[in-house]
Amino acid sequence: MKLLNYLFVLILVSLLFSGTALAHRVNIFAYVEAGKIYAESYFPDGRPVEGGKVLVYDSKDKLLLEGVTDKEGLFNFDIPKVDDLNIVIEATMGHKNSFTLKRGVVEGGK
Repeated sequence: MKLLNYLFVLILVSLLFSGTALAHRVNIFAYVEAGKIYAESYFPDGRPVEGGKVLVYDSKDKLLLEGVTDKEGLFNFDIPKVDDLNIVIEATMGHKNSFTLKRGVVEGGK
């Protein structure tokens, strides 16, 4: 009986913390158009990531550029290099995510 109580409490605590983790996740999406890369970042509830730090790395993890999202969670920039590009968003409270644009996509958008 104690084991069942212990398992119940463990499951309950796990569910409570998993909801909190999902609520603080951040999303990023990027695409290439006419020589520019457009990045959009938002929280799961649809709110934009305002003032989020955007970092762009090449395939060798060299930092190519950085910037900040606007009030709509948007940031755009000229293609810095034809390569696989890893675009990272750092939002409030240390929340972070990334999106990779493959070299072929970057090259096709030039």
